[in-house]
Amino acid sequence: MSSYFTDLAQQYIDGEWRPGTGSWDIIDFNPYDDEKLASITIATVDEVDEAYRAAARVQKQWAATNPYARRAVLEKALELVEEREDEITEAIIAELGGTRLKAAFELHLAKEFLRESVHLALRPEGRIIPSPVDGKENRVYRVPVGVVGVISPFNFPFLLSLKSVAPALALGNGVVLKPHQNTPIVGGALIAKIFEDAGLPGGLLNVVITDIAEIGDAFLEHPVPKVISFTGSDAVGRHVATVCARLFKRSVLELGGNSALVVLDDADVDYAVDAAVFSRYVHQGQVCMAANRVLVDRAVADEFTEKFVAKVKSLKAGDPRDPGTVIGPVINSQQADSLAGVVEQALAEGATALVRGTRTDNLVEPSVLTGLPADSALLRQEVFGPVVFLVPFDGEEEAVRLVNDTPYGLSGAVHTGDVERGVTFAKQIDTGMFHVNDGTVHDEPIVPFGGEKNSGSGRLNGEAMLDAFTTMKWISVQHGRSRFPF
Repeated sequence: MSSYFTDLAQQYIDGEWRPGTGSWDIIDFNPYDDEKLASITIATVDEVDEAYRAAARVQKQWAATNPYARRAVLEKALELVEEREDEITEAIIAELGGTRLKAAFELHLAKEFLRESVHLALRPEGRIIPSPVDGKENRVYRVPVGVVGVISPFNFPFLLSLKSVAPALALGNGVVLKPHQNTPIVGGALIAKIFEDAGLPGGLLNVVITDIAEIGDAFLEHPVPKVISFTGSDAVGRHVATVCARLFKRSVLELGGNSALVVLDDADVDYAVDAAVFSRYVHQGQVCMAANRVLVDRAVADEFTEKFVAKVKSLKAGDPRDPGTVIGPVINSQQADSLAGVVEQALAEGATALVRGTRTDNLVEPSVLTGLPADSALLRQEVFGPVVFLVPFDGEEEAVRLVNDTPYGLSGAVHTGDVERGVTFAKQIDTGMFHVNDGTVHDEPIVPFGGEKNSGSGRLNGEAMLDAFTTMKWISVQHGRSRFPF
């Protein structure tokens, strides 16, 4: 077991590693074998306050630091991630139940986003704008927002914490990070350690490991943070947005999805099968962009279904430490129970199980269901696990209607032999992202990432990071003399 779980099982506040002072502990378990990895005494409201106050105190000096010096800290953090890749991989496998394939996927993306954050430190530019007033000069500065609160999820905790933390720091902000309770080390303490070792000034980045049962809305309502970046469920995201709106805080919300992968009648069926299996079953389907639904034109439905089912049956489920494992455990027993309930409900509604995976503790094998009634609520909700619904359709018009028939709008994909046909199809889908002849699960450092409808608001990545973590300030200079009416 990685030493991270013994060395980093603490809060990181104002540059110090220390236990929380709450009355109970968060127990960090390996979801595959239930091994106890760490016990962390939770942070209280007072410690959340200390963390925010520390970030606010140090941020002013950090914002005034030469951006080339800030860039050097990000470069060192990237170097440390590369040096510690083996240790981080083992931590991802142990804490998340992620397979080696998944850990490699997450680390690759994390390094790409750190590389982009290195460049982001030098990205903010000011403008001089003409004025209708004689002698006046209008300067527009892009400045840090101040302090950013980051709440990260359990599924890609290393990547999705870094994805907000690194850009916010690069742009001159302080940060307080609250990782998910199931991934406190990989999603929180490990990131603090990397930046501490990279030379980030103490107090600028703080990690509080806690629970809303202890702190309520204190993390959101605290007067210091100007932006809350939240990645998680739409139910919690709606609450975050409501609290932020009431307090005039900016919220950046990356929420759930109910993506569809669509196979048109002229698709390369074998390739579409490969894309669909990856899009549904990567990290056990615990991905917001995962293809919950696979929609197939009836003209190719029989061929696709036969090949899809065969490939799903070939996926090895088991110990995520085994390099051959594709399907590891889901994050906890509640998630496993929920997935079992989804399958039972689908069958009760008349669906047919083409593949019905068994469950052993948190290890949930893949299921493939078809024949679900068109009005089933299951087709419109997010299913966070290795369960997929196959849905036949007749023609593009019906496919567009089915894809859009959900309150979510995050990602999706369409497969076709005609790229422009695919682009025309994609333009009709109410999502923030859509992919032609590829999978549904994609993230790249410089493209705008985010969703429509219940899948969130705001965008991350590239130029969108400037909108998320900086603000614009107008300073005018009157070189002559203004004329006043009285």
